[in-house]
Amino acid sequence: MKFAQQLLGIGLSLFAVTLYGCEPKQNSSNKQTIIAHAILDKEKPSNHTVKIALLLDTSNSMDGLINQAKAQLWDIVNKFTHAKCGNQGAPNLQIALYQYGNDNLSSREGYIQQVLGFSDDLDEISEKLFSLTTNGGEEYCGKVIQTALGQLDWGKNPDNLKMMFIAGNEPFTQGKLNYEDAAINAKEKDVIVNTIFCGDYQQGIHTQWKHGATLTGGEYTAIDHNRKVVHIDTPYDDVIIKLNSKLNKTYISYGALGKKKIQIQLDQDDNAMEMEEAVAIKRAVSKSSRLYKNSKWDLVDAYVEGTVAVGNIGTDELPSELKNKTPKEIESYILKKKEERKKIQKEIQELNAKREIYIAKNQKENSKDDLEGAMLQAIEKQAALKNYKW
Repeated sequence: MKFAQQLLGIGLSLFAVTLYGCEPKQNSSNKQTIIAHAILDKEKPSNHTVKIALLLDTSNSMDGLINQAKAQLWDIVNKFTHAKCGNQGAPNLQIALYQYGNDNLSSREGYIQQVLGFSDDLDEISEKLFSLTTNGGEEYCGKVIQTALGQLDWGKNPDNLKMMFIAGNEPFTQGKLNYEDAAINAKEKDVIVNTIFCGDYQQGIHTQWKHGATLTGGEYTAIDHNRKVVHIDTPYDDVIIKLNSKLNKTYISYGALGKKKIQIQLDQDDNAMEMEEAVAIKRAVSKSSRLYKNSKWDLVDAYVEGTVAVGNIGTDELPSELKNKTPKEIESYILKKKEERKKIQKEIQELNAKREIYIAKNQKENSKDDLEGAMLQAIEKQAALKNYKW
């Protein structure tokens, strides 16, 4: 399934500021600004969030589903980068990941595992997705829905779009926990459950996948989970790949977390390239967007967000190229990398715009028979109910 080619591009349309206002986030009191004027460049943040929980069947028959999810994560993210929150900013995106129906998981937990709670760390989401493997098992749909409802922080903001996508190919009725009870609980939390049956459309109806979605106002879709993701090569691909390498060099890791995270960044580049060059290109496009945020380990993003003070960073936390620099020299270095990154990201976005036009002209079909198509169809319909728009 195309897990990613456009997970969402959603924006909040406001009837009135009091009803759908995008309120600025408050910086915690213990955070110090690296430089006072750093905040001036920052886009006004939004308190609106799209929360999506992916519940993926990882039994033996689901290799195709997982592979499509890996291949299309960045398409979904890239679609969502264009979302706007009225005229005041852009909504946030958080993704959670569960696997179920795998014999390697605990039987006491119903063969269910939270792989990742709600996160906006795109590298982390990719890393966890690529960690999934398949292995036989019992698929308890009601149980995994109820588990995700209880474990995840869905929040109480009525303007947030809260969605689940559960994909699998066994009867929706399996397990001791009745899926209807789980659906009622989801509706109480304003969470819409969308079901994706991997197989014949009518079979999914007969095995209650459609009913499971209808109970919460969700969408039911049947897909071919073994359908190969088709990518179109374009004249802009090689340039974007090279720009991605240059983009990586603008990151300045700091602290123990930085050393770990900068390696994860490179590892996920490699994972995308191993899938296919087109996947690596889409990841590069995501990395050039506002949704790729790394202020917890990168000094440039931390500078933009004003969450770290240069004078408070110990020498042992700095990368080797900055260990013998004065605070003023460190600031100058950060500013230089900031401008380099801004320029590279702009180039990638401009090339991608041309790339998308090229693909649209050369694409022979635009099938909805995949994970991406199923998700986009549900998102567009349900986003309208919350006054979101592209």
